[in-house]
Amino acid sequence: MAAIPSFSLLRNSAATTARAFGAVRTYNHNFPKFIPFQTRRSYCHINAINNEEAAAEIAAVDADSGAPTIFDKIIAKEIPASVVYEDDKVLAFRDVNPQAPVHILVIPKLRDGLTQLGKAEPRQVEILGQLLYAAKIVAEKEGIVDGFRVVINNGPNACQSVYHLHLHVLGGRQLKWPPG
Repeated sequence: MAAIPSFSLLRNSAATTARAFGAVRTYNHNFPKFIPFQTRRSYCHINAINNEEAAAEIAAVDADSGAPTIFDKIIAKEIPASVVYEDDKVLAFRDVNPQAPVHILVIPKLRDGLTQLGKAEPRQVEILGQLLYAAKIVAEKEGIVDGFRVVINNGPNACQSVYHLHLHVLGGRQLKWPPG
């Protein structure tokens, strides 16, 4: 099967899954036109996961290039975001593709080489603490302080898609264990 040429930052959404299904049919002419719904749904889910993994691998190629990320553009107000918390060092905003009723991204305003947690240096200890404290403030503001999860995806094997360290604050529903 040929590779699908484009990837969506809005992963795991119904629209992405539908596009992936359509793209598979377009690029693989042996793909049947009719597939029972349940099979099609499973096949699309697998393709959406593979697309997410492929997108993460592609994003990793330019991880340390220093080029502006989508988060840098949000900080610069070039791209709008639904901001829920901001101070002089941290910005928190709603994820455009929420995986829970509350899904907030918490980012440092200055990337300073902090593309992923695995590359953190001793000089960045303060901002790492500020990010976690901001996650707690966000949880309080969102009314989920009694049950929330903080997730950091680190590298392509964790499907990190934006190489600007960020925390996902998830809550507003019963979260399952183990995750992922």
